Amino acid sequence: MIDRYTLPEMGAIWADERRWQVFQEVEALATEAWEKLGVVPVGVAERIRHAPTPTPAAIAEREQITDHDLAAFVDLLADGTGIGGEWVHYGLTSSDVIDTAQGAIMADAADEMLTVTAELLAVIKRRALEHRDTVMVGRTHGIWAEPTSFGLKLAGWAFEVDRSLMRLQATRSTVAVGKISGAVGTYAHVPPEVEAHVCDGLGLHPESASTQVTARDRHAEYLTTLALLGSTLERFATEIRHLQRSEVQEVREAFRPGQKGSSAMPHKKNPVKSENVTGLARLLRGYAQVGMENVALWHERDISHSAPERVVLPDASIVAHFAVVRFTSVVDSMVVDSGRMSENLAATNGLVFSQKVLLELIESGMPRDDAYRVVQRNAMKSWEDGTGLQENLAGDPEVTLTNDDLAACFDAAAYLANTGAVWDRLDHL
Repeated sequence: MIDRYTLPEMGAIWADERRWQVFQEVEALATEAWEKLGVVPVGVAERIRHAPTPTPAAIAEREQITDHDLAAFVDLLADGTGIGGEWVHYGLTSSDVIDTAQGAIMADAADEMLTVTAELLAVIKRRALEHRDTVMVGRTHGIWAEPTSFGLKLAGWAFEVDRSLMRLQATRSTVAVGKISGAVGTYAHVPPEVEAHVCDGLGLHPESASTQVTARDRHAEYLTTLALLGSTLERFATEIRHLQRSEVQEVREAFRPGQKGSSAMPHKKNPVKSENVTGLARLLRGYAQVGMENVALWHERDISHSAPERVVLPDASIVAHFAVVRFTSVVDSMVVDSGRMSENLAATNGLVFSQKVLLELIESGMPRDDAYRVVQRNAMKSWEDGTGLQENLAGDPEVTLTNDDLAACFDAAAYLANTGAVWDRLDHL
């Protein structure tokens, strides 16, 4: 992934240097298990653990000879171990090391995603409570619908992020697996005790039944979880983009002193961070597709998954991490214009209260379709000539409601009277 979208915390997890360090720890733990079984002389594991970690450059150079990066790593680690180096990689196949190390790295990446996503949830929840009673126009199909509150909109976001947290936690468990079971998963040359020791040392659990590799549905689940989180962020970001439109101006991204919205038009304040998050979500969905394709490997394993995983696992983690952190800053600092929300509500000329009038007419004894047609006729007049719906209805001889009953239908606060149920649920989040 390019540096622009790589934050230090996630970048460090997927750095090449760390990858080889984890590989080295897998080799050391496996040798340690062999020592306990009396196969390898005591002390070799510690020499492996403290040997210089082969550098990416050195591995790449040796790979020009071996044409196999893991074999190049093993050669260099054995050389660096010195006495006892011949026991490096004893009984193992490449995927024993690769998949087990990858399980540990993915678990760490999932932990970092859990951390930043929990921070996003906390910020959204705080802003939701702040705007619990900030009334605004609710829109469906992009058209005025009924009054709602900006806080209620954000409460929905909070619950959606909480579901992402639950999926991340489940996915963390799914990917935190290792396998030290040999070339086709039969433990023919390495007993299960070695696998158990290695996995325990890395905080993993053994793959229930491996082939030469751990099952790739695990990796697909991880990538799909990140993609779904990205789609959630995109939904939120799209909402901000719509609310920041010049014709709406209800919510906008913070604009720092010195910031430029356009290189050509000095007046511009664009929702660039939300647009950025929207674009990154597209990447995440693409990575998830690759994960799905990697599930169907041949027999006990082929190598078709290897090259794409080298790209999509670190890149998806880095992109999702960046997107969550970026959108957290957007929500934390976004400017909410409650005055503009009130103006836009008033600009509907009362159209957003049509359903309440409909229900009142039905309660007064008017057949539903007749009531609908009466309200619709007056609403269409308001659309066409900009007159107020309440006034139009008051002048309609078919409307039998009193002026007080009619006025009560146009009370925005009444539309939020039953939303306490949502806030009670949010309190328990």
